[in-house]
Amino acid sequence: MGIFSTIKNAVFGDDKETNEAAKSAAAAAVAASKPAAPAAVSEVDVAANLDAKPGADKLNWRGSIVDLLKLIGVDPSFANRKELAGELGDTDYSGTAEENIWLHKKTMQELAKNGGKVPAEFLD
Repeated sequence: MGIFSTIKNAVFGDDKETNEAAKSAAAAAVAASKPAAPAAVSEVDVAANLDAKPGADKLNWRGSIVDLLKLIGVDPSFANRKELAGELGDTDYSGTAEENIWLHKKTMQELAKNGGKVPAEFLD
């Protein structure tokens, strides 16, 4: 699993949890003798989920990729940020401030592409 997948699972919830919830809903529908309807996919409020994490009030996760990674329990080391940058399209990441700003914004944009509702400042 890549760094972005780890971030996505930390923000959205583990895929196993999602699958278990879907199985429970289908089982309940069967028990009620009703056909199971596909679960509506709703956007995950990224900011609300991150703000609810312990320590969010002490970290600048909205502006810092390092603090975002710390908040969700991912090692913010250069190696991990370089791997994440590669996953998101920057194969020449060197860790500059500008690259870290890009990396944070790109991470938020990818979360939005994967079903997350992110603050508008990350989408332009």
